[in-house]
Amino acid sequence: MSREIRIPATGKPFKNNATCCVGTGRLGLALQKEYLDHLQLVQRHIGFKYIRGHGLFCDDVGIYREYEVNGERHPFYNFTYLDRIIDSYLELGIRPFLELGFMPERLKTGDRTVFYWKGNVTPPASYEKWADLVKATLEHLIERYGRDEVITWPVEVWNEPNIPFWAGTMEEYFKLYDYSAQAVKAADSRIRVGGPAICGVETEKWLRGFIEHCIQNDSPLDFISRHCYTAHQPTMRGHYTYHTLSEPTRMIEELKETRAIMSDYRLTKDMPLHITEFNSSYNPICPVHDTTYQAAYIARILSEAGEYADSYSYWTFSDVFEEADVPKSQFHGGFGLVALNLIKKPVFYTFEFFSKAGDELLYRDDNLIVTKQDNRYVIIGWNWHSRWSDAQPFDQSYRLLLPSVGEQAILVKRAVGGDHANPLQTWSNLGKPRSLDKEQVGILTASAQPLQTDAKLAAENGGYNVELVIPCNHVCMVEIMPVQDHTGTYAGFDPDFYGMR
Repeated sequence: MSREIRIPATGKPFKNNATCCVGTGRLGLALQKEYLDHLQLVQRHIGFKYIRGHGLFCDDVGIYREYEVNGERHPFYNFTYLDRIIDSYLELGIRPFLELGFMPERLKTGDRTVFYWKGNVTPPASYEKWADLVKATLEHLIERYGRDEVITWPVEVWNEPNIPFWAGTMEEYFKLYDYSAQAVKAADSRIRVGGPAICGVETEKWLRGFIEHCIQNDSPLDFISRHCYTAHQPTMRGHYTYHTLSEPTRMIEELKETRAIMSDYRLTKDMPLHITEFNSSYNPICPVHDTTYQAAYIARILSEAGEYADSYSYWTFSDVFEEADVPKSQFHGGFGLVALNLIKKPVFYTFEFFSKAGDELLYRDDNLIVTKQDNRYVIIGWNWHSRWSDAQPFDQSYRLLLPSVGEQAILVKRAVGGDHANPLQTWSNLGKPRSLDKEQVGILTASAQPLQTDAKLAAENGGYNVELVIPCNHVCMVEIMPVQDHTGTYAGFDPDFYGMR
């Protein structure tokens, strides 16, 4: 039974920040060709504004160096690779959302590291040298790219200090933050700086502690940042990690809870909130990331997250990513919107669809948004179903009554799910090859395309009647645009002669 929804002619602004920022593996990966090929693809079809990742100060980027003269060691800053990375980003129309971390080898106080690529997470041997590094890096960027450009790049201090991505205490993180934030403002007081970039462990303790520290110490603070993942405890099976997942609305609740904490303080009440990482699973070897389920799941988050967060950065845009070792196969549960060999995953289209949404929100429920831009409708629907739910899956069916945007219109629908835009299934049908030849890449590329259909719409009584069915674990986008019929200008054209419509 279809739900009949009468769509109003006007609505409210759609707070759609889906394309504000996207995550990346460590910045050093931007020196690889396939990484840049993936980013070019993402920018062509989605167009993110900012990119945020780890490893700015790790030794593979090579910024912090020391040299010895007469038995004394002196800092030296080498920006060769950083320039190459930032040049590539700007050429592709994306700006850096800078994360300050991890610790350079010459500044470390211990050997504790994270990830396959061994990012050092210990406090600095000298907070003064760390602050000088931050200031010198920003001053170099200002000199190279211009002050007016660089002041638009937000700066976040460290990554997830509330779990083992920081070997110090909470108080030591606050000290690192103070030195870092003051160094940022010394480069230019207009550069926005923030934190604490925590994940969902002891959230209230860390947020309140951080905000109160900044208030009591008059520390520079321009935004609050945190991460959101909706996975439960992992189960390891060979090369893979599996999670059960909370409902996607759990992330929305976390954003509301964060806003409530921020509203308790005059300093942060109206401050921007940036979710600098989010996803379902927090593990880069979890198969959910490659599925059509993920596409529908993430759609529910994107439909409402902008009501509470100024940005929410999907972790990540590409499977060129090495936290859990070099990827072992074409599909391995990687975080990316794009799999190896430039294969778009189903969730790629979730972001592409939202990038096309109108700026006026006419209707929203748990499975559908209806937006409008000028005289064009963009409708996005999704239907995720938890396999851990006792409820039986069913289609979401709508009968939408929309005010007309013209006497004649075209309805174009793109659908992801089932056999469409599901390259994981095609890869499985191919026998799950670890290395692909050109023919297999071609097959997968074709299989990654959504199903596109179209139909004529004629206005009746000033409106359109649109039937929309969304099967389980599908996501779709429907565009409705007015058309001008030029058929009468084609003398003798007779499509019925060959059975055409």
